[in-house]
Amino acid sequence: MLKPILLVEDNPHDLELTLIALEKSQLANEVIVARDGAEALDYLHARGKYANRTAGNPAVVLLDLKLPKVDGIEVLREIRTTGMLRSLPVVMLTSSREEQDLLRSYELGVNAYVVKPVDFKEFVRAIADLGVFWAVLNEPPPGSMRYIRPQN
Repeated sequence: MLKPILLVEDNPHDLELTLIALEKSQLANEVIVARDGAEALDYLHARGKYANRTAGNPAVVLLDLKLPKVDGIEVLREIRTTGMLRSLPVVMLTSSREEQDLLRSYELGVNAYVVKPVDFKEFVRAIADLGVFWAVLNEPPPGSMRYIRPQN
């Protein structure tokens, strides 16, 4: 069973572009979409509407910084202070180039900080590369499942 990718994005335009880019990368992983930080935490803790979801952590969390209800920094903090989530790969995917956001994210243990490219082709390429790296190439923490691409 493939681990899903958790995409936390509130901007409908960025969400659509990210989903297109992940589709173009031909990953077989399901993409779970959370539209705010509270929904992302509900998914990660398997509570609320996600109480009956399949157990286990996603392959990676693609996390926007500026989110309604609970912002990306607070979601990251919760992930890094919760035992069962601590080793979960988190990529901050944001339009913020503010140094304080970058520093704060790394201080809290983000695995990567990616500024969303403005150019459509660059955006698609960046997201596809992220998806392939974290869902296919990255060696996940012990106990995680990993996708193995079929040989052509």
